[in-house]
Amino acid sequence: MIELIVLDVDGTLTDGKIIYGNSGEELKNFDVKDGLAIASWTKKMGKKAAIITGRNSKIVEQRAKDLGITHIYQGVHNKDEILQQILDQENLTMKNVAAIGDDLNDYKMLKAVGLSFVPADASQYVKSIANVICTKNGGNGAVREMLEYIFKYEDKEEEFINLWV
Repeated sequence: MIELIVLDVDGTLTDGKIIYGNSGEELKNFDVKDGLAIASWTKKMGKKAAIITGRNSKIVEQRAKDLGITHIYQGVHNKDEILQQILDQENLTMKNVAAIGDDLNDYKMLKAVGLSFVPADASQYVKSIANVICTKNGGNGAVREMLEYIFKYEDKEEEFINLWV
């Protein structure tokens, strides 16, 4: 059973584009459908979520807080090592983890987890090792698709729908 989802940010929760404003502020674009599914997972179903990303951004901290994501690690180069620390804290194993990532810095982590996902526009290298290749691109519903897959896989699809209707 999946107890923890692990999310990359750039290219997964976002479309991978980084926009800088005139005063140097960094902007990111998040999909509300992804957000509803993540909030359902964390806030309504009481499950764990983590963001492990290679970049640092205050926007990511805010998004994580909004969605009830309890583990947030930024500026990470060895995602699989951070994931192992989270598993030790939560008393879980890799079999309890589903992760989504889009590029080579996600490779070892995706290879280690029980269920791995990549967006449709992910690197071919990570596509070759993923359990599931989403039909949606990063930042355009790939994380929602991942969670819907997990709900169906664990026979919790009706529970997910009933959270909102």
